[in-house]
Amino acid sequence: MDNNDARYVELVNLVKEYPNPYGDAVRVVDRFNLNMPRGEVVSVIGHSGCGKSTVLTMIAGLNPITHGNVVIGAHEVNGPGPDRAVVFQSPCLLPWLTAFGNVMIGVKRVYPHATRAERKQIVEYYLSLVGLADAMHKLPRELSGGMQQRVGIARAIALKPKLLLLDEPFGRLDSLTRMELQDVILGILDRQRITTMLITHDVDEAVYMSDRVVMMTTGPRATIGKILELPFERPRDRTAVLEHPNYYDMRGELITFLEEQDHGSDAADKRRAAVEASRAPGNKAEDSAESEAAKPAEVAA
Repeated sequence: MDNNDARYVELVNLVKEYPNPYGDAVRVVDRFNLNMPRGEVVSVIGHSGCGKSTVLTMIAGLNPITHGNVVIGAHEVNGPGPDRAVVFQSPCLLPWLTAFGNVMIGVKRVYPHATRAERKQIVEYYLSLVGLADAMHKLPRELSGGMQQRVGIARAIALKPKLLLLDEPFGRLDSLTRMELQDVILGILDRQRITTMLITHDVDEAVYMSDRVVMMTTGPRATIGKILELPFERPRDRTAVLEHPNYYDMRGELITFLEEQDHGSDAADKRRAAVEASRAPGNKAEDSAESEAAKPAEVAA
C-alpha cells in the first residue's frame, strides 16, 4: 500500500459551529481528525446529539465546514460531488420514477459520454447486484421498505464513489432485512474496494461491518474519544465474528464507553465490576450474565 492509499481519506481538524444570537457560536463538532486507508470501512457511534451525522454531512459537502479540511485521494474537496455518495436512513426516491429511473439519474451525470445502451447496462448491473433484477421497473410505492433501500444503495454504488457515506441506512428496517442488507453492502465493498464511513447507533452492527469503530464524545464540542481496531478478516462471516473469542469484550468496550459518556465513569466501573464478578469460577449467575450480554445492543441515535 503506497502512502496515498494509506491516507486515502484525510479529515483534518473538522469543526462545525452554529451562530448563537445570545453569545459565542455553539461548537457542535470540535477538531475531528481521522485518516482512512483506501478500502477501509469505519463506523462512527455515539449518543444522540454528539455530531455523528454532522460530521458525515460536512464530508459529503451538504453542510458547510466551519474550520478544517476534507482530503480524498490527495485532493481537497469542497461542496458536494459524485465522488462522495450518501445513503440516508430514508432512501428519498423520486416517487414518479421506477427503481431503474431513480438509479439512472446519477448514472447520466457520472457517465456523460456513455451511450444509452452502456448506461442501461450499468443501471441493470447495480440493481441486480442488490437483488432487484426482477423489480427494477417498479415504482417506489410498489416496493417494500427494504427494497426501496436497496434502490438507494444501488444508486449510490453506481456512481463509483471514492467515499461511500452511510447514515444509519438500516435504522427503519426489521432485523432480518437489516442483516441481509449488511451482507449485501459488505459484499459490494469487498469486490469494489470502496472506502466507507457508516454512522450507526447499533453496537453489533458497528462491530460486524467495520475495520475500526470511532467513538464520539457527548456534545457539544464533540470529538473522537476512542478508536477500536477490529481483528476480523474480510470478507466477513457472521458466524465467525460472533464466535471470535474477543467479540464480547470488544462489544463490551463500546458499550462501556457509551455508558461513561451517558452516566459518567462511576456507573461504568460498577458495571465492569458486576460483569467480572459474574464470570468468577463457580458463580451461578455466569450463564445468566452471558446470556444477557448476547442480546443485541443499541444506543439512542
